[in-house]
Amino acid sequence: AMLDPDSGLSLTIARIVQRLKGSSLHSQLERQARVSLRKPEIKLESLKEDLKDFLKTSGWEKKLQNAVYSELNVFPSPCHPAAPPEHMKEPLAYMRKAQGSWEKRILKSLNSMCTELSIPLAQKRPVNEQKELLNKWNEMGTDEPDLSLFRPVYAPKDFLEVLMNLRNPNYENGEQPSFRNHLGLIQVPLKVKDIPELKEDFSELGLNIGQMGIDDSAQVPPEFFENEHVRVGQKVLAEQDSAAAQQYVRQGCPTALRADLWALILNISNQPEDILYYEQLKSNVIQHDLLVDKLIYKDVKLTASNDDYYFVFEDYLYQVLLCFSRDTSVLEHFTYSSATPPKSYIQGKLGMEEYAVFYPPNGVIPFHGFSMYVAPLCFLYHEPSKLYQIFREMYVRFFFRLHSISSHPSGIVSLCLLFETLLQSHLPQLFYHLREIGAQPLRISFKWMVRAFSGYLATDQLLLLWDRILGYNSLEILAVLAAAVFAFRAVNLMEVTSLAAAEAVLADLSTLKVMPLLQIFLFATV
Repeated sequence: AMLDPDSGLSLTIARIVQRLKGSSLHSQLERQARVSLRKPEIKLESLKEDLKDFLKTSGWEKKLQNAVYSELNVFPSPCHPAAPPEHMKEPLAYMRKAQGSWEKRILKSLNSMCTELSIPLAQKRPVNEQKELLNKWNEMGTDEPDLSLFRPVYAPKDFLEVLMNLRNPNYENGEQPSFRNHLGLIQVPLKVKDIPELKEDFSELGLNIGQMGIDDSAQVPPEFFENEHVRVGQKVLAEQDSAAAQQYVRQGCPTALRADLWALILNISNQPEDILYYEQLKSNVIQHDLLVDKLIYKDVKLTASNDDYYFVFEDYLYQVLLCFSRDTSVLEHFTYSSATPPKSYIQGKLGMEEYAVFYPPNGVIPFHGFSMYVAPLCFLYHEPSKLYQIFREMYVRFFFRLHSISSHPSGIVSLCLLFETLLQSHLPQLFYHLREIGAQPLRISFKWMVRAFSGYLATDQLLLLWDRILGYNSLEILAVLAAAVFAFRAVNLMEVTSLAAAEAVLADLSTLKVMPLLQIFLFATV
């Protein structure tokens, strides 16, 4: 279909051009173009065409394509030119309002911790402390500071309480007709997909298609599929095309190629300037002590350090998360996130805007379990600046949606609603039974989804799941998997008589195989 010229397309192009102009890719391209002018094969009379050919053959055109593709994946398509900018953050006013009051609560909790413990939000480290931190940068885990007085600002279950109280003010006392029969905890009317739509969206997960993570497919002998899939994967990497890589990983990544394929999809190349940027973040950590440092430290100690898979990465987690909290480039994602970075005022200047600073500098206050977004990536990337960039990109594309209130299809509210709707429509008996005994399914599955299942599944299975998040550029698969887990354990769950007993049945997911569960739930359930 032809797009009318005032439509989204020209707006999108204008925005991408604007954003790429400031990038290092832009200056590299200019430099390359200037160098190429000295080449004999470039003639003045056909300059434009010759330059295009040169960019093609030298691989720069691919780099530009990948950068554009990356922009398209991250930024939403622009709203109508007349729409106010907050519509790009979140179109529904009541969602924006709810997110705003949730942020006030978080900030209040943080500030009261400062007051109670009489420590500032930020202070310069004394020189001897700076030296000490620099010396033990690679073994921060050996430190055992007393953090008993610090507590996580919030945990997933506090957040769930907020989501359960969301209401659309336009509907008086649940008078929304199509929605009246929804008996879950989430009481807002958002459009979520049904199984036929999900089947269509996730068609590459179908029963007759080869998959990484399925050991005994009737259709294709797994070793035959795997060898062929590896061969194709190597070709995709050689081509260096982000879009092709994204399509490829829908069928899963061979272990040996995963790190490179994810980096290609996320358009991360770890250039010298990226490494330099990481070093600058590190020196900022060394010079300044933030209250969030203690929260990060405590979170790692409470979660990853106790995890059989991830405790070995403790030091990487401190490095990545401390640097992340200082990274002001993360602020950019607030243009398309319903959240707003918290502000703090320089001492004695409360309420005076010119003395306001974002706190923490990246605008993200970590919550209980936040470090589990980083932990699985440590299996794939062992070079700190590369690991850092991959995590930051995963965060601004996906993870931020799991702890902010929005109507986005990949936002946590939609995922909760999708999960409840799938269960209620496909396993009504189970759904009613659990509801009757006071074990609303979402009370159990919420923490899985907020963490994107990190720390719940075995790592090899988690990486197969995250392959598909990247492949489909969507978090909806988290809700589908959560429903599939309930379906898989349905027989046992029908026998429980309390929330505690239901939780016990679902306490250990470490033996589950993700792909068969998803396939059976989507494609083999009548």
